[in-house]
Amino acid sequence: MKLYEPRNLAFLNAAVITVSYILLFVLSVTVIFSDAFTHYYTFLALLVSAMVIFLVAYFNFRYTLEKFIYDKIRLIYKSIHSVKVGKKGKAQIRPDGNLIDKVQAEVENWEKEKELEIEQLKRLEVYRREFIGNVSHELKTPLFNIQGYVSTLLDGGLEDPTINREYLKRTEKSIERLVKIIGDLDEISQLESGQLRLNIIRFDLVALTREVVEFLEMKAQKHEIYILLIDPEKPVMVEGDKDRIRQVLTNIIDNSIRYGNPDGGKTKISFFDLDEHILTEITDNGIGIDPGDLLRVFERFYRTERGRVATRKGKGLGLAIVKHIIEAHMQTVNVRSTIGVGTTFGFTLKKA
Repeated sequence: MKLYEPRNLAFLNAAVITVSYILLFVLSVTVIFSDAFTHYYTFLALLVSAMVIFLVAYFNFRYTLEKFIYDKIRLIYKSIHSVKVGKKGKAQIRPDGNLIDKVQAEVENWEKEKELEIEQLKRLEVYRREFIGNVSHELKTPLFNIQGYVSTLLDGGLEDPTINREYLKRTEKSIERLVKIIGDLDEISQLESGQLRLNIIRFDLVALTREVVEFLEMKAQKHEIYILLIDPEKPVMVEGDKDRIRQVLTNIIDNSIRYGNPDGGKTKISFFDLDEHILTEITDNGIGIDPGDLLRVFERFYRTERGRVATRKGKGLGLAIVKHIIEAHMQTVNVRSTIGVGTTFGFTLKKA
């Protein structure tokens, strides 16, 4: 029997009062009238009065508990439940339900959920500060460059044929960098909000990869990176937005070139049949990524410390775009890496 339920608690209190009354009745009557219990009517009077006292006490305690205590607990339960499930959800409480257990469970679950929410908000706040700082840094560099070039030209450089054209070219490059940053941010926002519609078609993934490799060939040669395409010698047909997947391949392969091993660097591209999907893996033998950075490489503007040391180029947006494009295809992208050995990025596409 659970004593904290209203009826059980009322029964217990009524029983205690009734037993106390019976003991007092017997004691009093015996002292005053020693032969009282030799009469039938004495037992009848005791039985009837004890039953009346028990019923009055029972219903009085139960009414008091339910009216003044359990109604408050029900209100707390409904409030917690409404906050958890929203205005549309209604808390269903049966009169015979174990209300205190329900409230305790709801409060404990709510506490755990709020702790998780607080931790998530703290992480988001850290990310927000880092993001704002990174955006400021990325925009500040080209803006300061433009300001310096324009100031030099206005201070007399415009009339100097040895520098005017060169400074205008540098200004143009900085403006292009600003436009690219803003364009990438806008693209990520559209992908996140679902506003950017994908043009899903059937295409040969190997042929597309070959085009991207040819496009990046000169850059790879400049960085002395050898790109090895493991060609399955037959079309690998997938479903997806061809232009977006081209962007994914370009960003990942370009990343492997930028952070590749400067002494005999190599990038290997492989395809794996996973029944209903095709897994594409791009592996390099570059500097690698620290384990603590692996979970953050797909964040906007995030660049690892090793990446900052290796090169100052890159805005830290390429992998964020990759992640959003692949997830927009309802597929997955992952990364694994070993310091000094290399990094592998892999993503899946639905087989056509």
